[in-house]
Amino acid sequence: MLVAFSVTPLGTGEDVGELVAEAVRVVRESGLPNRTDAMFTTIEGEWDEVMAVVKAATDAVAARAPRVSLVVKADVRPGVTGALDAKVESVERHLSRTATP
Repeated sequence: MLVAFSVTPLGTGEDVGELVAEAVRVVRESGLPNRTDAMFTTIEGEWDEVMAVVKAATDAVAARAPRVSLVVKADVRPGVTGALDAKVESVERHLSRTATP
């Protein structure tokens, strides 16, 4: 499965980058395939392992913030692996075919 999630500390001021980095650190240390962009961190794995990482990342932020907002979006496809890269590659392949000179 793929899970895209965003953890936002609330009540800590406007600059939240340091606390968000704590969540991303948890994800990267998990060893699961992952990608972080400006809005979400996406991780790939089995249900239990992915959700455990989301919880740990949320807990890391909650340890330093009085309130935390969590947004989660999941693509549950049992038996599918490599989707983190394959989905992007598919879109890029289609874009290259339809590119106009």
